Amino acid sequence: MSRCKKLLPLFLLLVFGVACARVQHYTPAPIVPVASAHRLEARRLTSPGLERFLASSLGRPVSPWPLRQWDLQTLTLAALYFNPQMQIARDQLAVAKAAIITAGEKPNPTLKLTPGIPSPYLLDLRLKFPIETHGRRKLRIEQAKRLSLAARIAVAETAWKVASGLRKALLAYQVAGAKLALDRSTERLETSRVTLLGRMLTTGEGSRPALETAQLALSNIRFAIGQDEGSVATSRAALAGAIGVPEAALNGVELSWPHFASLPSLASLSPRQIQRDAVLNRLDVHRALAQYAAADAALRLQLARQYPNFIIGPGYSYSDPYSDFVIPFNIILPIRNRNQGPIAQAAALRKEAAANFLAVQARAIAQSEQALAAYRSAIADMREANRPLQNQLRRVQLTRRALAAGETGRLQLNALLLQGTVYAQQHLLALAQAQAAFGALENAVERPLGPDAGILPVRAPAPASRGGKESKP
Repeated sequence: MSRCKKLLPLFLLLVFGVACARVQHYTPAPIVPVASAHRLEARRLTSPGLERFLASSLGRPVSPWPLRQWDLQTLTLAALYFNPQMQIARDQLAVAKAAIITAGEKPNPTLKLTPGIPSPYLLDLRLKFPIETHGRRKLRIEQAKRLSLAARIAVAETAWKVASGLRKALLAYQVAGAKLALDRSTERLETSRVTLLGRMLTTGEGSRPALETAQLALSNIRFAIGQDEGSVATSRAALAGAIGVPEAALNGVELSWPHFASLPSLASLSPRQIQRDAVLNRLDVHRALAQYAAADAALRLQLARQYPNFIIGPGYSYSDPYSDFVIPFNIILPIRNRNQGPIAQAAALRKEAAANFLAVQARAIAQSEQALAAYRSAIADMREANRPLQNQLRRVQLTRRALAAGETGRLQLNALLLQGTVYAQQHLLALAQAQAAFGALENAVERPLGPDAGILPVRAPAPASRGGKESKP
């Protein structure tokens, strides 16, 4: 007995040493708003980290660097690198992955030491090991893995939304710039018209009301140009926000969209394939399915909890001059309840998840059908707007030839050119609406469909490593 008393302190020391091994310590991570604001303002499209990210995503070196021209593809990748929503989605995925570790942890044993009075003549020592039954740990891990899959799909969803938002912002910027260019062209024509009518009035060939009408039109177009410049500035700031950089980062950057005027024909978009893509390719459908699987695993876990766990472990009691070694067995008797409440809740949640999955599928089908119908209507409007524009261009060509032959005057050509700018504005509006409708169609199936296929990623590429003091998106 004396030997056991001597070994007891060593045993307790060993137990506490094992318990305290590999303890993690708190690491402070303060947020300094001023410093983070400076890092955000310092973001540029010349970042070395962005270069590595582009090279990793494109599978080839980016040369020359910095890029002289940024198109839809490279701007989309820059948005995936800088946009803060991507980092939030990745952090949420990290939380879901950590939950798998939590689900797989086994319950720790407990050590109970009860010294008596007077000590050391009375002593009770109990070491208890909880034993889980009916595969609860396996079911917890399965549930956590399903939720982690849903979080991984959410990252891809966020990537698509970021890419789609970038496309929408670039479209608004392109349209605003094109409208400004058209209005400036109209201003030059109106200025020329005012000059011609002024000369004709001087020579007695024109009228003052016609001159005043032209001057009013010139004033109106100059006012419209001022509005256009404001729209360009606003859309440029929105584009920088969609990328996740300050507006100053776009200074000196040439933005282009080579396929801006190219849209796929209706014949290449099968309604059946569109519907199939909406049902099978939509990320929210996949996420709803993963959430249903997690709810099913949660129900099976609650069913397993109908059966009690038990606790087993050796124990030692000493009461001078007697000592006992025992192996107690503890179990919770399921007499008052058999986990009926949590089982009913889990069953209801699984039913809700199934209904949500069907609702998401139905919404995906409806949105794809509506988007295809809207795109079909927008293409028809664009064709209708293109017809008078082409006719007007032919009339302008004929009038130029007549002017060269001395058969007509510059005022008539000026009038035809001004009318052509009106048709060009109508065509630009129809093209912008068609591009917006096509973007909505791609969003409905979450898959690139047109000449920019392969540019908008369905899966978010992993971020390149960032070193040094570079701003971290």
